[in-house]
Amino acid sequence: MLMSIEPKKRDVALVVDDSPETLRLLTDALDGAGMTVMVALDGASAMRIVDQITPDIVLLDAVMPGMDGFETCRRLKRDAGLANVPVIFMTGLAETEHIVRGLEAGGVDYVTKPIVIEEMLARIRVHLGNARLTQSARAALDVSGRFLFAVNRQGHILWATPQAQKLLADHHGAQADDFVLPPSLLQWLEQAKSKGSAKAQAASLPDNPKLRFYYMGETAPNEFLLRLSKEAGTALPPEFTSELGLTTREGEVLAWLSKGKTNRDIAQILGLSPRTVDKHLEQIYAKLGVENRTAAAAIATNATRRNS
Repeated sequence: MLMSIEPKKRDVALVVDDSPETLRLLTDALDGAGMTVMVALDGASAMRIVDQITPDIVLLDAVMPGMDGFETCRRLKRDAGLANVPVIFMTGLAETEHIVRGLEAGGVDYVTKPIVIEEMLARIRVHLGNARLTQSARAALDVSGRFLFAVNRQGHILWATPQAQKLLADHHGAQADDFVLPPSLLQWLEQAKSKGSAKAQAASLPDNPKLRFYYMGETAPNEFLLRLSKEAGTALPPEFTSELGLTTREGEVLAWLSKGKTNRDIAQILGLSPRTVDKHLEQIYAKLGVENRTAAAAIATNATRRNS
């Protein structure tokens, strides 16, 4: 019995340029490379096209009449469905400031005119491959139940796992897509970026200290990965923690220990390194006068029951 093999899906490229010659050159080359090509003469036309079809990659002229390529890219990236579509700028401007503007607008790469087709096709293959890897990784995160989401420099959500969407919606009182980091968290994000994920401290919303944000790193140009944690019910009663001489962080570690979490789990939940969790546990054992996690967990469980 012969099995039918579905033809490979053609990648869709959107080419935005006000030059008919450039459009013709790229259309022929991309079609010859097995891609479906859509064309737009300006940014407004490009926005109308993406309302109907989501391309796999966008080739965008930087300098166009009306809405230029930089503004067009910014508008594309505001759409959650397009935020992860790679944009390659095409420009005759080789000045550093224009290159930086393109990357800051959300572009992943740029090529200078006149375009060398072999170079352009090579760059397209690389960025399409990277985009597919990113999509696969996000799908895995969705299935694994992680509370992760990504924002741009302005604090707008680019994507979020279902669990993070629900947690944000529950605490924000609206759709997760409508959530924007407030000024205090934007300032925290800038500081976290400079320190790196290993040294960045967690942050909370001004009106909701129980919802904690952890900086995980920069995953793409203008894309920053954050992790959410709902702290309610995850710490021992303050009075009990104080009586035992535990710090607030030690109380959190002990509380998660009592819930059966491993050291690695606790490190991930609290945004700490496993080594730091080990150090906290050493202090906890000493302060409680116990020698192992089982005895410490029993003390924590009893304390929680008495105060519930």
